Amino acid sequence: MKKIDQVYEILVELEEKKKRGISAIEISKVLGTDRANISRYLNKLYKDQKVEKINGRPVLYKAIKSESIYKRTVENNNSLDKIIGAQLSLRTPIQQAKAAILYPPNGLHTLILGETGVGKSMFAELMYQFAKEAKVIPEDAPFIQFNCADYAENPQLIISQIFGVKKGAYTGADRDKEGLLKKADSGILFLDEVHRLSPQGQEMLFTYIDKGFFRPLGETEKVIYVNVRIIAATTEDPQSYLLKTFTRRIPMTIVLPSLKDKGMMERYSLIESFIKEESKRIGKSIYINKNSLISLLLYDCPNNIGQLKSDIQLACAKAFVNYKSNQEEYILINQADLPQHVKRGLMKIKQNREDIERIFEGKGDILRFYYKDDKGYEINYQYKDNEGFYDIIEKKLEDLKNTGAKDEEINHIINLAIESHFQKYIKNLSLNIKKKEISEIVNMEILQVVEEILSFASKRLKKEYDEKIYFGLALHLHGCIERLKNGNKIYHPKLNMIRVEYPDEFLVAMEIAKIIDDKFNIETPLDEIGYLAMFLASNTLDSEDEEKDKVGILVVMHGKSTASSMVEVANTLVGVQHAKALDMPLNMKPQVMYEIVKQHVREMDRGKGIILMVDMGSLTNFGDMIYEETGIIVKTIDMVSTPMVIDACRKAVLGRELDEIYTSCREMNFYNKPIERKSDLNKKNIIITACFTGEGASERLKRIIQEKLHEKNSIEIIPLNILDRREFLCKINQYKEKHKILAIVSTIDIHLDGIQFISATEVLNGEGIKKIMDIVKEEEMYLNVGKSLKEHMKYIDGGKIVDDLRYTIDDIQVKLNIQVVDEVKIGIILHLSFLIDKLCGGGKEVNFHNLEEYKDQYSRELIIIKDCLRPLERNYNIEIGENELAYICKMFLLNREDM
Repeated sequence: MKKIDQVYEILVELEEKKKRGISAIEISKVLGTDRANISRYLNKLYKDQKVEKINGRPVLYKAIKSESIYKRTVENNNSLDKIIGAQLSLRTPIQQAKAAILYPPNGLHTLILGETGVGKSMFAELMYQFAKEAKVIPEDAPFIQFNCADYAENPQLIISQIFGVKKGAYTGADRDKEGLLKKADSGILFLDEVHRLSPQGQEMLFTYIDKGFFRPLGETEKVIYVNVRIIAATTEDPQSYLLKTFTRRIPMTIVLPSLKDKGMMERYSLIESFIKEESKRIGKSIYINKNSLISLLLYDCPNNIGQLKSDIQLACAKAFVNYKSNQEEYILINQADLPQHVKRGLMKIKQNREDIERIFEGKGDILRFYYKDDKGYEINYQYKDNEGFYDIIEKKLEDLKNTGAKDEEINHIINLAIESHFQKYIKNLSLNIKKKEISEIVNMEILQVVEEILSFASKRLKKEYDEKIYFGLALHLHGCIERLKNGNKIYHPKLNMIRVEYPDEFLVAMEIAKIIDDKFNIETPLDEIGYLAMFLASNTLDSEDEEKDKVGILVVMHGKSTASSMVEVANTLVGVQHAKALDMPLNMKPQVMYEIVKQHVREMDRGKGIILMVDMGSLTNFGDMIYEETGIIVKTIDMVSTPMVIDACRKAVLGRELDEIYTSCREMNFYNKPIERKSDLNKKNIIITACFTGEGASERLKRIIQEKLHEKNSIEIIPLNILDRREFLCKINQYKEKHKILAIVSTIDIHLDGIQFISATEVLNGEGIKKIMDIVKEEEMYLNVGKSLKEHMKYIDGGKIVDDLRYTIDDIQVKLNIQVVDEVKIGIILHLSFLIDKLCGGGKEVNFHNLEEYKDQYSRELIIIKDCLRPLERNYNIEIGENELAYICKMFLLNREDM
């Protein structure tokens, strides 16, 4: 915003507050600017007849026309003031919006910034309503909305839509066409995703802003004059995506806060409003239990208010189904009706307890919302595609009952339909965000084809494909087309296996190949069809249920009942029938057992992988073979005991990750063996990028990472082929000998012990690059600490102790379920390093004040930490006593972060 505009805006605000004229010194105090400069701006406004002077000492100024308009709109409780957060997070944006609308003579053109889903479109429409209420535009003034992203691949088409076309401007322009700027005359033109407007289009727009007229595309003589206020919106940094000459002509910039920047009470008001909207649609009260409401208040909602709205609608729809199908007396939302990601919000109650208690004080365990009660705020987040949705549910219920279907089947079918309906909104949000990133690497035509073929495959195979498949296939197809056009051959070494194992996917892939051939004028070879089938067969989305987030536990043993007995004990003690058992008769051929195990793995997998627990022999090889054939991540533990099965089952039921369970089991298995780990300080850091071919996608990922990272000389990026798992793992082990693998970046999930996995999607949207930078920063920090310690340690290797302590600290954090910041980790490493060095030299521990009292209070934590430190004690032949143990425990507990 220009300084003179700021002066005018502050004048209007102060005038409203103090109900009198305002002096230059008063404005200078607010803006922190010299009074003489403020006087100069006020005199310029006076000459432009925007303010009036009241002579005296000091001279006072009043805004011409502004006072009566501003008073009238505020006193009338206008549209902007009704929105939730008007007196909280949206207070400043609303003040800016009013100033932009009221600024004489024709208002200020405005740019709205904010993340996806914060309500930029809604805010622009409320500005339009405010302008009508303030009588600064006619009651019948148009509000024209246009999303520049809809035509992003065709810049000329965007220009023609906004400015119009003169007959003959291009082939096919057989008549004059009026543009949106002309249609918006005397009203407001809202340009969403304005960063998609080409530089030429931006120049044409700022010519209109400067001069008040424009020329349609192809017109050389005639100009068109209109009076239109421009409101533009973008999710991007305007300095990076818009011309400076354009942004300078937009004097007002409004930043809308994200949902995470709003207070808890404001979020509660949003939830209340959304539930009341659903109550109005149904025409009945909606009840919700306290825990469900707490989950909605606390869960991570990355797509902001738009996603919150959609998640609430989904919960209301499920509750409505239960109400209708079970003939309940009222509509009640409970935890089972919430999407899985929303349920996780309840896990954050501990760190938000004070806010929760304040919000729910005196409210009871069941809350009622009815649209006729205390209407309060309005939010105007209407989704027209959901109108009449509850009528559709009722009709579907009635039709299913008439077919004689059972209640259980009816509920299952209806719930799947509801989830599918609401997933479209969130899916489109995330795809729109990341399409912008990938379109810089893969052209838009390929992205459109990928959408088309995945939609086709989804219908034919009755599967839903997630964004990882979308982006992975786009990168793969981009490289494939380039290879074919350059005359390079494509070879698939496991083509026959793919045809046998995935016949349905292979047939669909053949049909998809025809679509690709027609679009790009190529001939897709049979080997490439094999790769397409692999994409269609991997990483499909299951319907959301309780088991999705849990690792499967499958125990397979030789003998009549060995596995069954272990699993029975484990399930009984854990209290959940989670682990599965397979007993292998001694006379059964391994090939037969392999097929049985593979089938069970397929049935058990919920997207988090399988821990295969075996005793010996050929069973130890099954895990790698199953992964190679199915793509399901299987980690094998051999020489298994009953305590190991119990521990694995317990951790799986608690929702722990595959790697954590696997590592824990291995530690139990090798409990009495000292850990031998070579120092990583002298190893070169590398990053692995991987795809099916080792070319195409992995090469492009390599280039993206290289372009983003500054540490090009210190980090080598190596693309690998993941088609053959054994060969891939062999190469990984070879690289581990001489290198430190910081991360694996791939188009499909790859989880290996001690190596961070980052998906291609994360790299494309920037999150993965940030993760890599954080990993590199952490490695450099530990490297420097290790080098420094080498000079100060008397009895131990300073470099090796840093590596050992890193793993120990991570282990303690996981088992205590806490997190400490990097600076604190360094402090703990230094403390433990000097402690171990002292103990190795025969030194004594330092007494801890009130040790017995501390042991009583933190007995559980001390036991866990002692257990985690045992490998260090064995490796360095020391014993860490109770006093030092208490100091270590205190360091972790006093420096933990909220998780």
